[in-house]
Amino acid sequence: MTITAIVLAAGQGRRFRAEAGADQDKLLADCVGLDGVTRPVIEQVLLALPPRVVKRWVVTSPERLEVIRLAQAYGCEVLLLDSAGMGDSIAAAVAASGTAEGWLVVLGDMPFVQSSSIERVIAALEEGGISVPVQDAQYGHPVAFDRALGPGLMALTGDRGARPLFAQETVSEVSVDDPGVLWDVDLPQSLNFSPIQL
Repeated sequence: MTITAIVLAAGQGRRFRAEAGADQDKLLADCVGLDGVTRPVIEQVLLALPPRVVKRWVVTSPERLEVIRLAQAYGCEVLLLDSAGMGDSIAAAVAASGTAEGWLVVLGDMPFVQSSSIERVIAALEEGGISVPVQDAQYGHPVAFDRALGPGLMALTGDRGARPLFAQETVSEVSVDDPGVLWDVDLPQSLNFSPIQL
C-alpha cells in the first residue's frame, strides 16, 4: 500500500513558548531520541517514518526556515500555510498530495513514536477506514486514513483535526506497547521522555 505521510508542523506551540521563551520553537528544540542521539524534535519525527512511506509532506509556516530545510533534507514536499489549525493543515495537505491509497497524519511534536508502531498502523489500513494506535486504552498518533476518506479530510477546517470522521468510519484499533504514541512536546519538560509519567 502506497501511503502519503502528512506531518503537521504549522502550530505555534504557544504553551511551549510561554515557558521556554517567545523565540523558542519546540519543533527545533534539542531532543534525545529513542536511539540516544540528540536532534531537533521535528527531525526525530521525520527519522521515525518507515522507508515504505515514500511520499511525505510537511505542513509548516513560511517563516520556519529551519523546519523547511530539515523537511527537504528528509525528502519531504513542503506545504506552506499560515493557518495553525490542524483541520486546515490536513485538508490542504490532502488536496495538495493528489491521489494516494491513504494518508498517515503525523504530529510534528511527537518525537518518541517507534517506527514499528507506525508500520503496524499502516498495515492495519489494509482493512480500509481509519487505523489508530492504542496505548493504555487511549488513542494515540499517528493515525492512518484510507483513500475513501479523502473528501472528508479535505472538508476539515479549524483546529478540530480529523476526530469527527471517527464516528462515521470503521476504526481499526492497533494495540501497541509504545508510550511514544501518547507523548507530545507541549512543554519544555516534555523533551525528557519518561513513559512512567504517563
